[in-house]
Amino acid sequence: MRGGMDSVSAVSHEGGHGDQDYPKRVEKREAADLIQNRSPMTTFLACIGFHEYFQPEMWRAALTELMATAALVFTLTSSIIACLDSHERDPKLIVPIIVFFIAFLFLMVTVPLSGGHMSPVFTFIATLKGVITLARASIYILAQCIGSIIGFLIIKSVMDHHEAEKYSLGGCTIDSGRASQNLSSETALILEFSCTLVVLFVGVTVAFDKRRCKELGLAMVCAVVAGAMAIAVFVSITVTGHAGYAGVGLNPARCLGPALLHGGLLWKGHWVFWVGPFFACIVYYGFSMTYQGKV
Repeated sequence: MRGGMDSVSAVSHEGGHGDQDYPKRVEKREAADLIQNRSPMTTFLACIGFHEYFQPEMWRAALTELMATAALVFTLTSSIIACLDSHERDPKLIVPIIVFFIAFLFLMVTVPLSGGHMSPVFTFIATLKGVITLARASIYILAQCIGSIIGFLIIKSVMDHHEAEKYSLGGCTIDSGRASQNLSSETALILEFSCTLVVLFVGVTVAFDKRRCKELGLAMVCAVVAGAMAIAVFVSITVTGHAGYAGVGLNPARCLGPALLHGGLLWKGHWVFWVGPFFACIVYYGFSMTYQGKV
């Protein structure tokens, strides 16, 4: 979540590093020099941040996103499957708690390193807000998708075959093959849009506010973002009424891995997990533009 958490990352590095922003100032001057060139192609490359493709820092951050996404997918999916397969009559309260703690820990670790995206959703909103360049966003999303595939490859190699089939590798499932637990694409789309918008409105709004980030501190802001994600998962599980439904994806990359590896029913309605969150980002961006740059 580099876009939503860049302000937090900046705050967490303050103090004792007076020349910390020097590389960024150099990059800005280089970009300004490129824009002064009247060549349309040069101007375009400068606008998308093409120069970042040649910066080791960006590739280190992308590698962090890849590894963090793989680890997040592995731990989160395994934990959710364990909850759903437990002897609890209703795991609706357990899953959001698991989501909160895992998301919080991963955010605390990755925010200072890459911004802590781990999802194309947060990368996309960061790009819309101009927090990161289109070039960096393209590499981040690619890294997140590869990380998701790696995470689910690990799950597939260690998970019992029966459990893998029962929960479709813990993927984002709309059509489970059982009529009593199926969701319509329309319902899933509304859930993805609404719940992603909640996470953006609550979590990203706080994370983009530099003054509020400084007041709250890294840990509290990460807790707010993780809490918003947990609430969204809890709401999505509750309103559907299916204990076997693991909640909204909130992360298209997480849904891509099992769809590629398991296939079958996971492709039915897979577009929902991309269209819903990305449309929510566009709506949130339009909303945030109606007031003076506080997000």
